Amino acid sequence: MSYLSHTKKVKENMYLLSQPTLSPPSKCPYIKGEEFTQEYFFATELDKNELDIILENGWRKFGRFYFRPKCSNCQKCLPLRVLVNKVNFSKGQRKILKKNQDLIISKEPLIFKEEYYKIYIQHNERFNSSKDTPEERNEFIDGFFSQSCSSFILTYSLGEEVIAWGILDEGDSGISSVYFAFNPEYSDRSLGHFGALTEINYAKENSYDYYYLGYYVESNPSMAYKASYKPHQLLNWANKSWEEQDA
Repeated sequence: MSYLSHTKKVKENMYLLSQPTLSPPSKCPYIKGEEFTQEYFFATELDKNELDIILENGWRKFGRFYFRPKCSNCQKCLPLRVLVNKVNFSKGQRKILKKNQDLIISKEPLIFKEEYYKIYIQHNERFNSSKDTPEERNEFIDGFFSQSCSSFILTYSLGEEVIAWGILDEGDSGISSVYFAFNPEYSDRSLGHFGALTEINYAKENSYDYYYLGYYVESNPSMAYKASYKPHQLLNWANKSWEEQDA
């Protein structure tokens, strides 16, 4: 298994719940008219070094579910990571940080709370992608709160009210943004950008080299914001190397 071949520690510590499998082709969620296939497996008990290896090889995760694109005719979904030690916020990004100075940011353990689910539903109702049903609630808990590696939540509070939260996984050399959700009543605060900027600052303050921000597709407008965090690298699937895009 290629993703396990880098170090013996992975074989000794990580507990595989299933072998890597290819999904059947389906409608691509990122590029209109394309088919999408992913490689996936289920695992738990990853240590921080193992998570670094997984992230460096282009995998993402929700709970115990690990995946990466494996499309036969397309390699446009590129993993993106910010070079934390070189990062330089733009004037607009500094303005967003200043606008949200009144928020209280807290690091919390990865434990389910009803207020997280409520914000998740509010956040996704904008896209008609989530409905408040028992099935949705169970999928939310299983997908985000089935801990398989070192993970935590940053919460963003205005007074006593939590208005946003983000889940992060942490390795030895990098942290990975798993998911971020906010109450759309506070959309004027640019909380999505503020969350990413806060997570980058967290990475810098805790001496991480990389901040992983998921997949980037250049032609997808909803992913354009990811390229605004500079400098960053994209993973070249063909030669398996991370290539810097912005100095």
